Amino acid sequence: MDDIDRRIIAATQAGLPIVEQPYEAVASELGLAPATLMARIDRMMTEGVIRRIGAVPNHYALGMVSNGMSVWDVDDAHAERLGCEVGALDFVSHCYLRPRCLPVWPYNLFAMVHGKTRAEVEEKVFSIAGHLGDAFREHDILYSTRILKKTGLRIAA
Repeated sequence: MDDIDRRIIAATQAGLPIVEQPYEAVASELGLAPATLMARIDRMMTEGVIRRIGAVPNHYALGMVSNGMSVWDVDDAHAERLGCEVGALDFVSHCYLRPRCLPVWPYNLFAMVHGKTRAEVEEKVFSIAGHLGDAFREHDILYSTRILKKTGLRIAA
């Protein structure tokens, strides 16, 4: 990474400006051509310097005050395929596989569900259970009590 890469990260790590053309605004702020900014971001993503760029909504501010991480003990032979399918459901904000920690923790598939009430979250989790069918043995819902972190690593300019 050179100084320009560091400046790009510093200018974008807290979020892109809420304007019609955010990358053009960042490029202008840094004195770069938009094409140069995008080429550098693409390169940094390819190299793994930037892992992802995505929206990070505040679900509480959107009225989704019941947030549950559904955890599933899914047959390993089908976990990757089913995880992709569950992650594609429109009400699942993120979904991933993690290793079990037997005998205490049997769960390997995690799917975050948001709702205005616990009943709404439970209805969505019931829908996931129907989708998984016989491929899961047990599940639970771990409800959020507060927001712990909504940012990635920060670097100085």
